[in-house]
Amino acid sequence: MDPPEEYTGCPARGKCPVYLAMSSGTVLYAPSGLGPALEGNLGEEPWDTDSQPHPDKSHPPPLEAVPVPWKSVGSCKSHRESSGGLADTSAGKEAQGEEGPAATQLDVARLRSSSMEIREKGSEFLKEELYKAQKELKLKDEECERLSKVREQLERELEELTASLFEEAHKMVREANMKQAASEKQLKEARGKVDATLFAEFQAWRESPTLDKTSPFLERVYREDVGPCLDFTMQELSALVRAAVEDNTLTIEPVASQTLPTVKVAAVEYGNTNTCALSGLARACRHRIRLGDSESHYYISPSSRARITAVCNFFTYIRYIQQGLVRQDAEPMFWEVTRLRKEMSLAKLGFFPQEA
Repeated sequence: MDPPEEYTGCPARGKCPVYLAMSSGTVLYAPSGLGPALEGNLGEEPWDTDSQPHPDKSHPPPLEAVPVPWKSVGSCKSHRESSGGLADTSAGKEAQGEEGPAATQLDVARLRSSSMEIREKGSEFLKEELYKAQKELKLKDEECERLSKVREQLERELEELTASLFEEAHKMVREANMKQAASEKQLKEARGKVDATLFAEFQAWRESPTLDKTSPFLERVYREDVGPCLDFTMQELSALVRAAVEDNTLTIEPVASQTLPTVKVAAVEYGNTNTCALSGLARACRHRIRLGDSESHYYISPSSRARITAVCNFFTYIRYIQQGLVRQDAEPMFWEVTRLRKEMSLAKLGFFPQEA
């Protein structure tokens, strides 16, 4: 066997951290089990940190895989601490490198979990909104159905009401037509019952209208209506009033506030508003009459005024006929004359409007 080759330097030169620390001059150490000769040679030979380890002829070959306790000198402790820090940093980097994929997978898992949670919450929210919308739609459908039923009911009621109104209107029209037919029938019967003598007298007077009392028609009216209507208690004043009515010179006016001259008739003074000058009765007199151009005024009661105005209305109408202002047939004229005679009869009996 060939003798073992001798090495002149550290076999782990360039890679051992202790070697790197010693080459930089930070740590001085010597293996305790190699003897004083080896201890004295450590640190004397400069090592090239860039060169590869080479065998050292002056030293025996190193033992392999034998743990050697190192004796630190100087600032070895701090160097170990810094070396430990470097080791921890490198270990942390390695651990971080190892934990990187796991952390990424964990983040992906968390993102997936969050996405699923958001998706589930969104789905629940959409379901709730859909349920609310369906519920509201159902309520609206029910309301529309109710309103549709109400509208149908109103339409039916309106149709029934319209039919009822039309029926009532037709009924009223039929009743009105029946009443009109009955009235016309009664009118015809009344006209048939009219004294032919009266109508003949009016027709004869209408052919040559005049105010002469010798006419049969006017003579009858004077005797039956005008005379009795203007026949008051005070005979003298009654005659004057009748003459003024025939001459169309009588004036009726409301009572004024100024003081008027008094007139004595039959030793009775008729100058106040509490006594009627024609009837002699104590009545509230709101009107007075004036005869012709006389300045004398006579206070009259509402009853006396109604009797005088009824006669004046009759004479006014026959004057219109005489002047040709009434353009009607004989029959309508006759019925109007009959109505005016009726008013004179009612006034004579004391029936007159309240405003008189």
